[in-house]
Amino acid sequence: MRTLINDITKKEGEKVELKGWVDVRRDHGKIIFIDLRDRSGKCQVVFLSKPKELYEIASTLRQEWVVKITGQINKRPENLVNKDLATGEYEVLAEGLEVLNQAETPPIDVSGDGYEIGEDHRMEYRYLDLRRSRLKNNLKARHRITKYVRDFLTEKDFVEVETPVLGKSTPEGARDYLVPSRLHHGKFYALPQSPQQYKQLLMVAGLERYFQFPRCFRDEDTRGDRQPEFTQLDIEMSFVTEDDILNLTEELFLGMVRKLYPNKKLKLDANGRIPRVPYKEVMEKYNTDKPDVRGDKNDPDELAFLFVVDFPAFEWKETEKRWDAVHHPFTKPKVKDAAEFRAVFEKNPGEIMADQYDFVLNGYEVGGGSIRIHDPELLAAVFEAMGNKPEDVREKFGHLLKAFTYGVPPHGGIAPGLDRIVMILQNEPNIREVIAFPKTGDGRDLLMGAPSDVSKEQLKELGIKIAKEETEKNNG
Repeated sequence: MRTLINDITKKEGEKVELKGWVDVRRDHGKIIFIDLRDRSGKCQVVFLSKPKELYEIASTLRQEWVVKITGQINKRPENLVNKDLATGEYEVLAEGLEVLNQAETPPIDVSGDGYEIGEDHRMEYRYLDLRRSRLKNNLKARHRITKYVRDFLTEKDFVEVETPVLGKSTPEGARDYLVPSRLHHGKFYALPQSPQQYKQLLMVAGLERYFQFPRCFRDEDTRGDRQPEFTQLDIEMSFVTEDDILNLTEELFLGMVRKLYPNKKLKLDANGRIPRVPYKEVMEKYNTDKPDVRGDKNDPDELAFLFVVDFPAFEWKETEKRWDAVHHPFTKPKVKDAAEFRAVFEKNPGEIMADQYDFVLNGYEVGGGSIRIHDPELLAAVFEAMGNKPEDVREKFGHLLKAFTYGVPPHGGIAPGLDRIVMILQNEPNIREVIAFPKTGDGRDLLMGAPSDVSKEQLKELGIKIAKEETEKNNG
């Protein structure tokens, strides 16, 4: 039966079977040492000159070969203990060796942290890049964080619900990724920018407390803390106030840091709480709505959470010559009803405040949310105020407006970004370091070679012609 490497510390004097990858081989005349690596860690394996057959096979081993080794666990002499390894007090005296698979020389070095290697090269060979301990630790940390969140919210009577990936294209702030329909030529699905409408429909359905870790898709320029596809923690609740949502978020994240990252230093207010600062005050003091309020910005183990509250509901878009929602059109303006909204908006749209809040950590916006509009007349008025014609509102959001006529509760939520939070907690420079298979800075998947061309037959099935092909044909 296989023994994991980190468990050899409990098996001194026993014979074990280990399986893993050759990390390093060192020849010292009549003795060969290898460092064997598996998912749990590394250990030193010793091959003596006898038996000769075993020694000769060991002499052929190369980096990243996959092997099975049987042998006895012995304690190392005190002067040869490797204090850098969890198994450093022990070694395996090999008695058997089987090569399970050979490997070509890796095109990238996987023994170090990898920062010195060009990112494009790392992305092309991501399955090798992920062998380095730093990235495996990042993925394990991400797993622990999501498990903590799931357990916490489950105890609070939340239900995890998956919402569709193929949906309808609606104006929500960023460009949609469109998916053509084979059965309905000329029609398109859209990948969700967020599950915004579905989670509100779950509130109409009476679920009251929902969460999930949805994949979200936005066709916008990428950067260090943004990807074409990303993961967020989506939380929505019925019959709640802004304070209820912020209190829950605070309890969740402070508890998570204290449990999973006990060595991190939390910067909190005098009452031991996450500060809540109005948008106007934050902008006047820091000239940004996502300030880094750490006492020592050179200390990566200091965490300074911040809630930014009291946002304006609308901002002027000069290029489009119209007022747009600061957050999104489902955010509730601080007005009594549609009539009051129309009256105030006609006089001064910039004075209308919103039940909106942002969640900030160390200078990054790591989440945002709001109390939602649950009055269908007010929601329609907001859409029209943003320049949408009534018929367009009905066409784009008629399903939601209709649902709201059947008894929708007051509701609200928040959506922290999982990738950014893990990035900060793991002290990484960008979110690509905490995503298993990320895209490059310009949105390419170098491992799979995406985006890629598709066959003419596939395009014909979808009823699509590529304009580039037509142009080349015409220029013939």
